[in-house]
Amino acid sequence: MSQSLLDLAYKLTQAGEPFVMATVVWCERPASAKPGSQAIIQKNGELVGWVGGSCVQPVVTREAMRILREGGDAYLLRLGAPESGIVRRDVRVFPMTCSSGGVVDVYMEPHLPQTHLLLVGESPIIAALQRLAPTIDFRVTQLTHANLSEVEINAHTYILIASHGHYDEEALERAVGSPAAYIGMVASRRRADICRDYLRASGMREEQIARLRAPAGLDIGAITPEEIAVTILAELLQVRRHTRQEQALVSDEQASTVDDQPVDDVAATVVDPICGMLVEIATARHRSSYEGRDFYFCCPACKRQFEHNPTQYALQER
Repeated sequence: MSQSLLDLAYKLTQAGEPFVMATVVWCERPASAKPGSQAIIQKNGELVGWVGGSCVQPVVTREAMRILREGGDAYLLRLGAPESGIVRRDVRVFPMTCSSGGVVDVYMEPHLPQTHLLLVGESPIIAALQRLAPTIDFRVTQLTHANLSEVEINAHTYILIASHGHYDEEALERAVGSPAAYIGMVASRRRADICRDYLRASGMREEQIARLRAPAGLDIGAITPEEIAVTILAELLQVRRHTRQEQALVSDEQASTVDDQPVDDVAATVVDPICGMLVEIATARHRSSYEGRDFYFCCPACKRQFEHNPTQYALQER
């Protein structure tokens, strides 16, 4: 990796900004990129580095923005014939049939901000969570009071309250009104019900109160503080994975409505009707009009092939 990309990756990580590191791991000539070529793609679509030309870059950028939006693990992206290159079941394949041809395999590695676990209270369970949570990629902060305003709470924050009666109610009142992804409390069922009654008396809505998971953790018969901490981490992991799956479903549903919306309202890219590659409308150098519709192409060869028989490709696209 070049020093400039290392510096950028470090700066984005320190700032808590998500990005995808795209690395070319294999290619078949002709291809402008070579194995080891790398680029960083940020959430706004900005690409720094080099992974290929006009047939590769738009797909890599779109895929990077998708994984930053949905979350998920690293995967292999192949541009070209599916039977070429490394054979794996989890490869996402896109065609690349422009005149230049070639096959490129790109390893897409997302770097997402760490999930934030906010621990409220002092107890052996809290101490165990502080030791264990970083092993599953949680950034941990501990408060020993109920003033949660000292910490930024957003959709990537998970809150666990374990003050054991010292300031449970006050902390819960602030937590359930926040956008946190998870709110849990270490307590007996009876104590948890008392806290829920307190929240109702404080004017909290039932949908807010329903967000509270108490007793926190999966019920597997845990006894020791370390065992209870493990059950809580299992629940946190369950919520985090489920949240990412929901985000992916929402993204897929949104994508399925693209064909029913004006192009300018949903994306700045369209599909080349010849090769199937994505073309950025604003910077497209090759375009053609047919029956009142505009078509965009990644290269002159695709444009020439379309104009040789526009009826055929216009019908296929429809």
